[in-house]
Amino acid sequence: MKTLRKWSRNLHRDIGYFFIGTTIIYGLSGIALNHMNDWNPNYKVEIDQFQTKIPLTKNANIKENVLKLLAEIAPKETYKKHYYPQENRIKIFLKGGSSIVVNTSTGRGRAEYLKKRIAFYEVNFLHYNPNKWWMWFSDIFAGALILFAITSLFMVKGKKGITGWGGIYTALGIIVPLVFLFFLLWN
Repeated sequence: MKTLRKWSRNLHRDIGYFFIGTTIIYGLSGIALNHMNDWNPNYKVEIDQFQTKIPLTKNANIKENVLKLLAEIAPKETYKKHYYPQENRIKIFLKGGSSIVVNTSTGRGRAEYLKKRIAFYEVNFLHYNPNKWWMWFSDIFAGALILFAITSLFMVKGKKGITGWGGIYTALGIIVPLVFLFFLLWN
C-alpha cells in the first residue's frame, strides 16, 4: 500500500502540474458557458444610435451610399451585404457579425457592434474542440482528470483518507450530482 500511495502522490503531482493551464482554460470557459442565459460569453454588444441624411432607399447607387454611411459612422468596419427586411428599413451586415439598421424614411439608425470578449472568446473557442488535434488533447485531459481523481483516493491514509473522512467526502461528491440529476430528469 505504501508503494501505491507513493505512486499516487507522484502521478497526482505531475499530472496536476502538466494540466494546470488546461484546467484553468476549461474552468473559465465552463463558468462562462454555464451562464449563457445571463450574458454572451464570447462577445459584448455595443449599440450606437445615429441620424443620417444619406439616401438609403432602393436605387441604383445604394451600395455606394451604404459605403458612404459606413465611412461616416463606422470607418473601421467592413461592408458585407445588405437587404430590406421592410419597405422603409435597410439592414446592413458587417464583417465579424455586426449590423446596422436604418429607417430609410427618417434616417434614424442603430448600429450593433460585436466585440470579442478578451480571454473568454479564446478559452470558449478551445472548449468547443475546434479541430481533431485539440479533441485528442481534450480526451487525454479528460482521462488525466479521471486518473487525477483516482490517485487522490490513495494519497492520504488513516482517518483523513478514503477509509475515513475522505471516503465520506467522496461519497458526497458522488451523491450530490446524482441527486441533481434525479431531480432534473424527474421533475
